Amino acid sequence: MIRKIPEGAPAYLERGTAVFRRANWALFLAAFSIFASLYSVQPLLPVFAGQFGVGAGGSSLSLSVTTATLAIAMIVAGAIADSVGRKRLMFVSLLLTALLNFLVALAPTWTGLLVARGLMGLVLSGIPAVAMAYIAEEVEPRAAGFAMGLYIGGTAIGGMAGRLLIGVVADLASWRVAIGMIGVLVLLSAVLLLRLLPESAHFTRRPFRLNQLLPGLAVSFRDPGLRWLFVQAFLLMGSFITVYNYLGFRLSIAPYLLSQSAIAFVFLSYLVGTGSSAWAGGLADRIGRHKVLLCMVLVMGAGVAAMALTPLAAVIAGVVILTSGFFGAHAIASGWVGQRAREAKAQASSLYLFFYYMGSSLIGTAGGWAWNAHAWPGVSLVVGITLIVALGVAMRLFALSPPP
Repeated sequence: MIRKIPEGAPAYLERGTAVFRRANWALFLAAFSIFASLYSVQPLLPVFAGQFGVGAGGSSLSLSVTTATLAIAMIVAGAIADSVGRKRLMFVSLLLTALLNFLVALAPTWTGLLVARGLMGLVLSGIPAVAMAYIAEEVEPRAAGFAMGLYIGGTAIGGMAGRLLIGVVADLASWRVAIGMIGVLVLLSAVLLLRLLPESAHFTRRPFRLNQLLPGLAVSFRDPGLRWLFVQAFLLMGSFITVYNYLGFRLSIAPYLLSQSAIAFVFLSYLVGTGSSAWAGGLADRIGRHKVLLCMVLVMGAGVAAMALTPLAAVIAGVVILTSGFFGAHAIASGWVGQRAREAKAQASSLYLFFYYMGSSLIGTAGGWAWNAHAWPGVSLVVGITLIVALGVAMRLFALSPPP
């Protein structure tokens, strides 16, 4: 049975109930869809460079234009979600994402493809911040960490499957067929979310007024705990994406000389992220977020240290360790934002994700400069320094008292 809160109030979603399982399936599929769509073009960059004659740098715009518009749109998405509701916005976002995947698959020109990918970043923003706010509001607090971990697990599988599925189907058929298949999967996820996800019971509608957006965001910055969590998002994602951005460069040269197909299978380590995020979320529910976050940052550092070794087995083991630590830490930090924010939860979550993607962009770029100057030791130095700072932030969070 779902535990009832004070008389007359709606129920929370409790772990072990059928409605809790349905809600988690719906959110898992939404997470899968957005990250499969977001990163699906990454394996296709060489194909785009050749087919559209844009070169390696130009082809990367198909990914960077989406992440850029996604990060910016996150700020507004939270306020819109506070106005129109959680489930409705997630459904519409998935529906439009499916449509834009079809438009990308049919795009006759490079400009048309970039426009569709840029618009995709805008509509994708309707899911991440809203999903985290939904979990914080609707799930019984003792099970919120577990639910957030499953959601983050969906992002891990989506990020992995989008890359692998696209690569395999593009080889067997064409990149257009591969992108179209992603669109079909997203469309199915939209239908299932509409059927499985319960309507919000604890959501309080707030009218959307553009002139109130900045004051609403300022509410989140007044809490020092939320400010540190935003910094942590920047550092965690920045260090993680930097490793994955340049690991392929390292493995393609001596002494490894791996093919692109072999390098692609490194993304299977994302499967570890699925388990570690749910496990870390559940563990945080039992022993506290502070302790688990500290441990997960240390695990990421251990992964970077292992990758500094030369044997291929050590490098792959390091990737797996880093990935498990990252998804565990991200599950804790993102769930913590929803629990700590007392008002405008969706906007707080959107700020977390804004810093998350900005870390990917800025620290990832710094990693590129480090690779050009010092190859993998330079990348390790950038990531190592970032994680040392992240450890300091985790310790600062440990010392903070709960919000009033």
